Amino acid sequence: MYKLYYSPGACSLAPHIALEEIGAPYAREVVWTDTSKPGMTVASPQWKAINPKGYVPALAGVAGSSGGADGVLTEANAILLFLARSHPEARLLPSDPAGEARCLEWLGYISGSVHGGAIAAIWRAGRFVADEKDFPSVEAHGRTNLLKHFAYIERLFAQGRDWAVPGHYSVADSYILAIYRWGGRLGYDMTQYPAWTRHAEAMMARPAVFRAFQTEGITLR
Repeated sequence: MYKLYYSPGACSLAPHIALEEIGAPYAREVVWTDTSKPGMTVASPQWKAINPKGYVPALAGVAGSSGGADGVLTEANAILLFLARSHPEARLLPSDPAGEARCLEWLGYISGSVHGGAIAAIWRAGRFVADEKDFPSVEAHGRTNLLKHFAYIERLFAQGRDWAVPGHYSVADSYILAIYRWGGRLGYDMTQYPAWTRHAEAMMARPAVFRAFQTEGITLR
C-alpha cells in the first residue's frame, strides 16, 4: 500500500489528488512546513531520515531509494508519472507519445519555471541570495515573473482547451490547480483569469479533487 507524505496545501496536493483519482488504498502522514507545529516537520531529523532533501511530497511503496528511506520516491513530477504509469486504468496520462510529452511539458514548466522559479523567489528568497537585504528585490522579481506565467497559462486555457492537454484530463491538471490556489494565497484575485478559473472550477467538481481538499482542510479560495 502506498503512503503519501504531504503538507496541507503544498505541491503535494497534486499527487494527493492523483491517489484519490486512482482509488487504490493508501495511507497519509502530514509533514508540517510550519516548524512551530507539533509533530513531524520538514526540519525534523525524523523527516530528514525519510527524505534528506527536506521537503514534500514523498511516496512510500516504490522500489529503490534516492538517499533516504528505502522504498520512498520523492519529487512531485516523478511521483505523478509513477502513479499514472502504474495505474493506466485511471487514465491520468495520455496514451499517445505526443500527449504524454505535452503532459510532461506542462509538469516541467509548472514545477520548474512557475513553482521553483517565480513562487520560490517570493516565498523562499533565501534560496537565491544569502543577504536578507536583497530579499525584497528577489521577491519583487519573482512576482513580476509570476504574473507573466499567469498570463501565459490564462492565454492557453482561453484557447478553449478543457484540460491542460486538450481532451485528456491528466496529472498535469492537479499541479496547475495547486498553482491557481497559491495565486490567491499570494494576494491575487484569480478570477481575473476567467479561462483558468473555469479550469479550476472544473477540477473542484471532480469527486477525487473534492476529497483531497476535504482531507487537507483547504479551500480553493
